[in-house]
Amino acid sequence: MKIRKALALAAALCLLLQLFSACASREGGGELKLKHTGQMELQFASQFSVDEYEGGYRLISLADGSRFLVIPEGAKKPKGLPKDVVPLYQPLKNIYLAATSAMSLFDSLGCLDAIRLSGTKEEGWYIENARKAMQEGRIVYAGKYSAPDYELITASGCPLAVESMMIGHASDIKTQLEELGIAVLVDQSSNEPHPLGRVEWIKMYGVLLGAEEKAEEIFSEQAAILDRIRALSPTGRTAAFFSVSSTGKIVARKSGDYVSKMIALAGGKYIFEDLGDSSVRTSTVTVEPEFFYAGAKDADVIIYNSSIGNEPASVAELVESCPLLKDFKAVREGKVFCTGKNMYQECTALGEMIEGLHAIFADDESTLSGQQYFYRLR
Repeated sequence: MKIRKALALAAALCLLLQLFSACASREGGGELKLKHTGQMELQFASQFSVDEYEGGYRLISLADGSRFLVIPEGAKKPKGLPKDVVPLYQPLKNIYLAATSAMSLFDSLGCLDAIRLSGTKEEGWYIENARKAMQEGRIVYAGKYSAPDYELITASGCPLAVESMMIGHASDIKTQLEELGIAVLVDQSSNEPHPLGRVEWIKMYGVLLGAEEKAEEIFSEQAAILDRIRALSPTGRTAAFFSVSSTGKIVARKSGDYVSKMIALAGGKYIFEDLGDSSVRTSTVTVEPEFFYAGAKDADVIIYNSSIGNEPASVAELVESCPLLKDFKAVREGKVFCTGKNMYQECTALGEMIEGLHAIFADDESTLSGQQYFYRLR
């Protein structure tokens, strides 16, 4: 009896193991049958990793669990590739780019020719080379992320769609693209805890586009700028960062958002210490003018976000759009600044932006006048 029970138990365990193996096979998660040679070193980024394999193969793993094997030109897909790993063959061409923030990364790498399709219209770009490429027809509009032109995308021989986190609100679109045989890579750089983590995503794009050395060079330049600024003493200057909506309400950055973190890295202090719900995936909070007045009227510096609102030509025009600002300390002392329209599209320049913010806090007009992301309103 004991032998029979033992055999029955062993059979049951074998069956469970077989079921588990089958589930694991369906769900993916298996190892590559390639010789692992190392892993890319990352300084700030936490939302992706890159494993290096013999023969130039690169495995990109993203925080959402998706994995992509970058296959060098002329190489073959390895046998026994786990089902959850999406093969991407170099050179990558005819990409559909729906993640606006990634355009500056392609541009900085000199790889705009890898993009054929854009999820943003020509007039929506503040990156000169992207706008020019669309004017010349080298990049064409293929519908925004939530309404892509499937016919155009498939006719263009698109192998890869690069989407922003917004695709999470349109998961059926992602499914449809994948059913058409188009790989979907969701750029998760907006989830990076550190501002320079966003810049470091250029290393991931460098892997995709065969430009790893250039990517390392660009990132290192921005990291060096941050090192220089961090070596300086904090200014202690407080700052408000906001825009005015068409209904007259104030749209302020959320505390802990990457912009408020850049302010801190630049030696300043964001005026609102606990604004917004950290569990909600938004970067801004709409507040009543009275609330904003009470919290920001004594800020040393105010920075108007023209990338969302209209771009004021002067302090007087800004005050006209929001009369309560006339009593602000920063307005009285001439410490009113404005962002350029390109601020949110130039993701490879966050080190330079931190430098620009430091110039604002330190009253360094020479440094401020030499950069394009912030300027003083007169």
